[in-house]
Amino acid sequence: MTTQTPTPASTRSSRARRPAWLIPAGLILLSLVPVIAGALRLTELAVGAEVTAANARFFDSPVPVIAHIIGATVYCLLGALQFVPRLRTGRPSWHRIAGRIVAPAGLIAGLSGMWMGVFYPRPELDTAMRLFFGALMVTSILLGLRAVLRRDFRAHRAWMIRGYAVGIGAGTQVFTAFAWILLSGGAMPDAMTTIALLAAGWVINLAVAEVAIRRS
Repeated sequence: MTTQTPTPASTRSSRARRPAWLIPAGLILLSLVPVIAGALRLTELAVGAEVTAANARFFDSPVPVIAHIIGATVYCLLGALQFVPRLRTGRPSWHRIAGRIVAPAGLIAGLSGMWMGVFYPRPELDTAMRLFFGALMVTSILLGLRAVLRRDFRAHRAWMIRGYAVGIGAGTQVFTAFAWILLSGGAMPDAMTTIALLAAGWVINLAVAEVAIRRS
């Protein structure tokens, strides 16, 4: 009995047969929960909802969270369309124009997230984690921009994928938190567990991003 090892050409062919909309649609779905949560937060700020211990920091300093929500929403939703092959290769002008919106939106989301990590009341370990991943996101976007200016499109793609993986981390964090609640019999995570679950969401996304980069 003999077995056939898939050749690189057959592997590429099988990937090519996948629906082109599958990846961007999945990314948009992954972004929906944090996008909806952000919209609810903006509504809360706009209508002047009751100030509580959980939201007081947003009312005391609303500009960073507003910038973060708007930047992250544009970055996640419009950024997902950058993964549509037909738009990326068949309509390069669209890809460039969208990129000029996506990249600044990502930088705004990353930098405002870092600001909130430092100046909004949080445990020290939580602040350090948010600064690390925020800096990773911002650095990845900047390296991606530098690469495209040098016409190194392979490096550009790799760095922008890494930045996007961090940017949509909030979507994956919903699943890591939900998994914890299920496995713990409905118990809500404490502060340290919450930090670990947030970090796990980012790490999972980055691992998937590296696999995607190496397969491309």
